[in-house]
Amino acid sequence: MRLLDSLHRWTGGIVGLLLAVLGLTGLFLVHRDSLTFAPHAGDVRVTDMESLAATTQHLMTTGPMPQSITYASDDFGLLRLAYKGGKGAYADQAGALVMQWDSQWQRPELWLFDLHHHLFMGEVGDTVIGLAALCGLFFVVTGVLLWWRTRKTFAFRLWPARMSRSSIVRHHRDLGIVVAPLLLLSLMTGAILIFRPMTAILFGPGAPAQIDRSLAAPPPRVAELGKHLDWAAMIRTAHARFPDAQLRSLSLPRKDNGLITIRMKRPPEWLPNGRTTLWFAADTGALVDARDAAQLPGTVRGYNMLYPLHAAKVGGLAYRLVMSLSGLAMALLGTLAVWSFWFKRPRKPAPRR
Repeated sequence: MRLLDSLHRWTGGIVGLLLAVLGLTGLFLVHRDSLTFAPHAGDVRVTDMESLAATTQHLMTTGPMPQSITYASDDFGLLRLAYKGGKGAYADQAGALVMQWDSQWQRPELWLFDLHHHLFMGEVGDTVIGLAALCGLFFVVTGVLLWWRTRKTFAFRLWPARMSRSSIVRHHRDLGIVVAPLLLLSLMTGAILIFRPMTAILFGPGAPAQIDRSLAAPPPRVAELGKHLDWAAMIRTAHARFPDAQLRSLSLPRKDNGLITIRMKRPPEWLPNGRTTLWFAADTGALVDARDAAQLPGTVRGYNMLYPLHAAKVGGLAYRLVMSLSGLAMALLGTLAVWSFWFKRPRKPAPRR
């Protein structure tokens, strides 16, 4: 147990602050839509497909062409447009721009999202966050084992009784055991979303290959983006194929794959942007392929539930508050762990003469 205790303390002293940052940013992002203040953000989502088709045609043919459009949802009444060079804008559901920015640093909800998901470092940041999540899982498991020895002294407190090392350690131990299930959920789902091979833990050894195969896009096409595409016709085609689905996003070809992508969300799906996907040829706008998320294998549908659970995109306000508690606890435990380890370490006794 002494070795386990040392590993728990040293790893927490090093990684605790990073976990605290992830907890705080996650706490904000859970309520991102409610805390993003912009004109028309509270508008009711437009469901008429002809209106959505006309708005899409207007946005894609008037002014600079966005690289992607994320359509309004039940929780956020604006369209988000992403342009080259990190520029972006919010537009109302008629296509009128209501807010623009030249960099993500001008919008706190954008740079906080980047910090939480990438640490401002792209794919390298993803890996660092994934490793931090694995360390967090180690903390939860070892913390439960270490708490068991002192379970008779349990006393729940939201804040340490005193800012002494012994009080902080006791608060850390007792608060940790209370929120351990929530931390386990947040950290496990986060780690699996970053390291897909970890899906084998939940869904079996063949899960990673099956998920990759089922979610893969059609083969790339050699096609330049057409100059006079009928964007409204693509929206109508998508609606005709999946009439019960919400239109969620439209994206231009990425990495020269020659495909325009439209994502939709059918009623059984939990993912906020859905996995029901249609691909159109970039040069002609003709439908190339379509994938119904309801027809995906059970393993893949289970994997698609992990992000909504992690980001509190299901369960309404009650579940958002539960996951807010997880983020707040992670921030508190990580910060106080670093503080007690580096600044409140016990002094060595003076040597005898």
